[in-house]
Amino acid sequence: MPLLFGTAGVPLSSADRSSEGGVRRIHELKLDAMELEFVQGVRMGEEKARKVGAVAKEEGIALSCHGPYYINLNSREPEKIAASRDRIIHTARISKLLGVRSVIFHPAFNHEDSSDVVLARVVRELTITREILDAEGNDVILRPETTGKGTQFGDLEQTIRIAQEVPGVLPCIDFSHLHARTNGRFNSYDEFCQILFVTANRLGDRWVKNVHFHISGIEYGAKGEKRHLVLKESDLKFEELMKACHSFGVEGLAICESPNLEEDALLLQQTYQSVG
Repeated sequence: MPLLFGTAGVPLSSADRSSEGGVRRIHELKLDAMELEFVQGVRMGEEKARKVGAVAKEEGIALSCHGPYYINLNSREPEKIAASRDRIIHTARISKLLGVRSVIFHPAFNHEDSSDVVLARVVRELTITREILDAEGNDVILRPETTGKGTQFGDLEQTIRIAQEVPGVLPCIDFSHLHARTNGRFNSYDEFCQILFVTANRLGDRWVKNVHFHISGIEYGAKGEKRHLVLKESDLKFEELMKACHSFGVEGLAICESPNLEEDALLLQQTYQSVG
């Protein structure tokens, strides 16, 4: 299957709440992937990472990681920028031991700066980060995520631009966030196709053959994202999204962030298969 489906974190139905237990439950559910959520910090040692990676390999489950929330490459305080770089690097090092291909993170807040100023800073800091990882032989892909609020740096154009500027960087496209930050746009087959076409046109096969998506229902207002919702309790036209993904033949991971996790991950998987 070109697109692999999974959950953001250990499935809710997993009796064993460890990462290994989550991977085994993903396999039982006949899902394909799981994103490890290091959002409060990377609380996993090297030995544990190797163990989780071995279970994932054994079960045939693809892993990704979400880095800590405390990342802001446009901070007013230089020490916070350095700490943000360190958090990305630490996540990438553990990810390599896990056999993870992608590290997802929210890159920056705009503060009062223009888009071009923030972009230049994010590109500079990720270039430094990438050089450190490359020197260690770490080829884990860094993925800035499209964000759900206008105060957060990370619309589609900005995220693509980072990937064009820095080798070893590709977008994590969160369709729900793009829908929320535009107060209801990007919610039809044609609009989803537009997102896929623009990204594919700018980044080519290295992205088409290795996408990373976040999908969930979402509640939003004039300022963007409020909270994640179950797909069927939201207005996100996920059937049309799955049809667009199928039309483009993209390959990679689609991670579900709905509150009911595996239920919606399975719904997305079934919907995707049914349009095939």
